Amino acid sequence: MKQITLISSLGLAALLLGCAGATYRPIVDTQGLDMNRYEADLQSCQQYATQTADGAHSAAVGAIAGAALGSVIAGIAGGDRRATGSIAALEGGIMGGVSGETNQRNIIRRCLSGRGYRVLQ
Repeated sequence: MKQITLISSLGLAALLLGCAGATYRPIVDTQGLDMNRYEADLQSCQQYATQTADGAHSAAVGAIAGAALGSVIAGIAGGDRRATGSIAALEGGIMGGVSGETNQRNIIRRCLSGRGYRVLQ
């Protein structure tokens, strides 16, 4: 039962992370900006961000890698493989999801900066 709860939690976290990265709206200096032009550029940059792995995909990859590594370590150390693998899967999933979202946010920031916007955050 614990594994089902863990997997459900990981799935929910991956789903939430997967939706966040490419819709990111950074804070930019708007002084003197044509806001219609900015919105068009932002949408274009957000579209570029969708071409890389999102939080959900990165979370899934991280969970698989974490489970495998956790099971191997538990096997060597003599621990409970299922419990250690499950915990490592959750940690790997969360780390992977955050990494995927961060990558998408960075793409949007760099894209807007390359188009001449002063990105503040």
